[in-house]
Order: sequence, then C-alpha cells, then structure tokens
Amino acid sequence: MMDVDDQDTTQTVQQQQSSQDSQISSAAVLVDDNHPFDLESYISNYTGKTAIDRLIHIISVCPSVAVDAFKLAVKHIQEARDPSLWQTLCHAYEQVSTYSDIKLPNLSELPAIQTKWADEILKKNHSEKVKLEAELKSYSNNMIKESIRMGHRDLAEFSRSIGDYPSALKHWTKSREFCTTSQHVLDGCLSTIELLIEQRNYSHLPTYVFKAEAALEAVASSSANAAKGDNASSRKTASSTTSADREILQSKLEFATALGQLAQSNYERAAYHFLRLSPGTGSQGGLGDWFGKLVSPGDIAIYGCVCALASLSRSAFKAQVLENIPFGVYIEQEPHVREIIEAYMASNFKGVLETLSKYSTRHTIDIHLYPHLATLNSLTRNRLVSLYFAPFSSIKLDRMAQAFGWSVTETEEYVVGLVRSGDIGGRIDSRAKVLQVKKTDHRAELFARAIKTGVDIAKTNKKLLYRMKLQRADLLIKPPKGANTGQNQMADYMLAE
Repeated sequence: MMDVDDQDTTQTVQQQQSSQDSQISSAAVLVDDNHPFDLESYISNYTGKTAIDRLIHIISVCPSVAVDAFKLAVKHIQEARDPSLWQTLCHAYEQVSTYSDIKLPNLSELPAIQTKWADEILKKNHSEKVKLEAELKSYSNNMIKESIRMGHRDLAEFSRSIGDYPSALKHWTKSREFCTTSQHVLDGCLSTIELLIEQRNYSHLPTYVFKAEAALEAVASSSANAAKGDNASSRKTASSTTSADREILQSKLEFATALGQLAQSNYERAAYHFLRLSPGTGSQGGLGDWFGKLVSPGDIAIYGCVCALASLSRSAFKAQVLENIPFGVYIEQEPHVREIIEAYMASNFKGVLETLSKYSTRHTIDIHLYPHLATLNSLTRNRLVSLYFAPFSSIKLDRMAQAFGWSVTETEEYVVGLVRSGDIGGRIDSRAKVLQVKKTDHRAELFARAIKTGVDIAKTNKKLLYRMKLQRADLLIKPPKGANTGQNQMADYMLAE
C-alpha cells in the first residue's frame, strides 16, 4: 500500500511539471557586454534531462540566445529516450517568438527531430517496458523480495528515462515494501529525492529527506557494528570509506533541504543549508553524481550567496560566508560571487548592486532560483539601505543616492517605502532632503517605567492587606488534614485577589 503523502506526490507531480515547463517569462533578459553570459560554457556543466530543462528555460527567458539554445537542446534530446521533450522545446520556442522584439527564425529553418528517430525510440521503449514488466511479474510469482525490489527499481529508472514520472514514483514507492536492509531504503529515498528535484516538485522533499536521514543513521550504525570484528587495517579502510560516503550522502540531503526551504521562501534557513554543503575530497566532490545531473558547483555558490545577502546579518554573513573555508571552494567556481562578497564586506553597496545587475542574466536562467530572484533582490536592497543608514542620526539623501548610484528622487521614493514598512526607523524632511532618525525621549521612557512599577507595587500591596484583613476576621477556610497545602495556599491567594 502507498502512503498518503506518496499518493499525493503521484497525483501532483505531473501537474506541477507541466505548469512549470509552460511558464514563460513576461520580460526577456538581456545578453550583451553589460550582461555577459556564455551559453556553451554554462550548459557544459549539466547532463541529461537537467541540461534539456535548462536549455528550454533559457529559450523562454532569453530570446537573444534562443536559436543557439534550441540547437543545443536538439542534440541533447537525440541522446535521450523521451521524444516528448521535442514538443516541449518547440512549444517554448514558439511562445518566445510571439513576444520577443528580436526576430527569430521559423521552426522550419532550424534543426528538427526526425520522425523516424522518434518512432524507433518509442518502439524500443515499448519493447523494453514489456520486458521489464514480464521480469517483475516473474519475480512476484517466485515471491523473492530482493528480486521484486530490483524489478521495481529497474522499472522506476526506465520510467524516469522516458519521462513517465508518475510511474517512476509509483515503482520507487512500491520498492520500499520489499526492502530488506536500511541501505535499500536509503537508496530508494535518494532516488525519489533526485526525481523530485529534477521535476522541481519541492513540496514533498522534506518527507523523503526525513526518511533518508533515518535510514542513513541506521546504515551508519550497522556499518560501525560490522567493522568491530575486523582487524585494525580493515577497520581503518572501512571507516574512511564510510566517512566519505556518509559525507556525500549528508550533503545531498542538505542540498535537498535547502531547495525545499528556498521553495517555501525561508531564505535564511535555505542560506544556512547551502552554506553547510561540504565540497568533498573525492573526484566527484561534495554532491557526488548529482553534480552535472542536477546542479553545478557554481549554482551552489550563487544560491548560498544570494540567500545570505537577503537574509543574514552582517556578522552572520561574515562568519557563514567569508570565513567559511569549505564553502570557499564553491565560490571559486563563480568569480562574480567573490566580487559581491568583497564589495559587501567593504561596504561598497553600489558595487554589490551593480554586480548583481550585471550578472542578473546568469541568475535568471537558473531553473531553481528565478522564481525568487525579484524577492531576493528586493530584500537585499532593503538590507543594504538599512545598513548604510544605521550609523547615522541624519544624512542627506543626495549623499545616500551617490552611495547607491541612484537619483535623489529614486532614493527618496525608496526610503519612504522603507520608513512606511518599518525597516528604517526615521523620517524624511522632503524640503531639506534629509533622512533623520526618530529621536527617543529616554527621560520620558524612564518616568513611564517608574510609574508602571509603582502601580504594580501598589496593586500587590493592596492584595496583601486584603488577605491580612480576611485572616483577622477568621474568614479563611482551613484545609482538611492531609490535603495538598500548596493547592490550598493557592486557593487562599486567589480568594484574596
């Protein structure tokens, strides 16, 4: 039987994927000298379905490179096993052609997928599916749990390769019923998490991350117990191998958790999870085979830096980003991220905003980050303006405008919005163009606290005097012998009130 959350996942996966694939940006992003972007270098960091999804998204939001992205997508689709991706690609190209100011070639003038190739792939997929279903049926008749689990696993991987995601999720869910070890459960949860990330179905990630963490703890415990009986050399080798594998698995779960928090707009929590990712020591790095298949090291640097800018305090940013040596390995993959960090720590807020604007194309074409980019940039600007104003009791708007590269009118409008929202505790002199801190009368506050304390003491004394009068008049009910003295004293006190 499937869990309730698994059933909900199966029902919503296809709907979310179709809505996300068909979403087209209303405003195209630019690629020019002021907004540099190298398509071939960027897409070389990804493989498989992720590369195709990112190319389709690039076509949707970046018409100036739509033709080149289309040609690259055709090459990747011909290496895949899902002919339906061709229809999605054509749909995205046709939509961007309708609203773009750039005149794009017709589809007939671009490379196309041959009908013969699509028919052959469909025929091959059908024959392999029949074969795998026959094997699973044979395993089920023999009642061998391990073979049944592997049969469901093979069908899940095959369904994912042909784009049948609901079926893939169903088989991964069924395979859990036939797991005999914690390692099997862990592998199934990780494969499901990978599938959900590929679909950008973030709502069910926390459930499978929780299950995977429990399975990982069980695997670690069993490995530790198994290593106790080996000799010292074997124990040392097993310990190092287990530690490296566990580090990669833990990083994968951290990454999945970070994406889930990002999807819920919990940017501070997302930042901490991104910043905790280990770069790893092996050839594949901290996320193992997920690098390229789902994400690139440069993406990790951008996610962590952008979320940290928008949500962390200056001291926390310094400790978690600037002084975070492991995360520095990711930062080296994206030089502009290093520029943003150095400008922020030097209080060069104009430089921060200019660098974010310069590389806005690189951030917008990211399939996980782009829905939150406008909000993150707005939060970052608010934080930078608040940090700039914090040391001053008053400051002229023209000086602030110069520091941020804005006009005085734009600065005044922006600061007024921050004052109204409560992000800045001040007020603006529109005639003198000066922003002033709201002055607090500390003497009045002291008198108010003293008066409040006196009133509270008077009330307490009045209650005590009232109780004393009741005792003198012998109007208190004495507790019976053996009763709870504390409760009766409380009752007396309530009576006195």
